[in-house]
Amino acid sequence: MSERPLRVIVADDQTVVREGLVTLLGLADGIEVVGAAADGEAACALVREHAPDVALLDLQMPGVDGVEATRRIRRQHPGTEVVILTTYTDDASILEALEAGARGYLTKDAGRTQIALALRAAASGQAALDPGVQERLLVRARRGVDPPAAPEPSPDGLTSRELEVVALIGAGLTNAQIALRLHITEATVKSHVNHLFAKAGLRDRAQAVRYAYAHGLVEAG
Repeated sequence: MSERPLRVIVADDQTVVREGLVTLLGLADGIEVVGAAADGEAACALVREHAPDVALLDLQMPGVDGVEATRRIRRQHPGTEVVILTTYTDDASILEALEAGARGYLTKDAGRTQIALALRAAASGQAALDPGVQERLLVRARRGVDPPAAPEPSPDGLTSRELEVVALIGAGLTNAQIALRLHITEATVKSHVNHLFAKAGLRDRAQAVRYAYAHGLVEAG
């Protein structure tokens, strides 16, 4: 009797990436893609419907992002493991995803074989980290920087990265300056700004400055 195929759902807000992953994984032996979603909310719904072995999630998606989707999936459906597939390799993104419960973290230059191996490893309860990601964590450990403790609830459900961004807005930095400070692209900063504005109900940067001070993210001086 042949083994049951590994059942997977895919979530990515970019149609070409999402459809490409479905096609790519469909060519891998022993993997069955049972659903594909364009955002984290839809991914969680697919997990409820299909109870897959693994969810392969993008990190930055509209509405419910990959970190929050991971958190919900692992809390509500512990039988489904999560592997993140993203372009983001900064320490904050990696640690946020792992703290939320992701079993694996890959970058989007990973090939079909590497993704398939990561999905199978995650389904078996093993960590599956991109070599570059693993090296970043090792460097962090060698420097004696411990992974942060479980964070306290943040205002309006902002992620730690979004809190960093709004704090820097409160300190008067532009998007370009924030990008340089956090070693990310300006487009990524804009994405974080859009997400945190939506979550906190902010209309403009002036409101974001007041928000940062009101929540103690910037010291009044």
